[in-house]
Amino acid sequence: QVRLAESGGGLVQAGGSLRLSCAASGRTFSSYRMGWFRQALGKEREFVAAIRWSGSSPSYADSVKGRFTISRDNAKNTVYLQMNSLKPEDTAVYYCAVRSSGSSSYNYWGQGTQVTVSS
Repeated sequence: QVRLAESGGGLVQAGGSLRLSCAASGRTFSSYRMGWFRQALGKEREFVAAIRWSGSSPSYADSVKGRFTISRDNAKNTVYLQMNSLKPEDTAVYYCAVRSSGSSSYNYWGQGTQVTVSS
């Protein structure tokens, strides 16, 4: 089992910044990739960004490219999502997730953290 704990959400004005953190614990040695997803009210959950457990090969959704940066602190088993130039449409619950080695999908999820961007 891998346990994930997100933090860092909150209310920010458009154009502002927030940094989300996701601390992983448990059987993390079997992890392959960590990602951030978000779900806005009334919408389906969507991919935001992901990074390999080693900290390499970041990838981003087109909607956040150039504004969001995913990074990982290996010593702390923590992944971060730095969000700059936030827009009202970034408002959502943000979830951290882990994809285990050998898994075809993300199989561990955090509880989510709310990000609200006011106009």
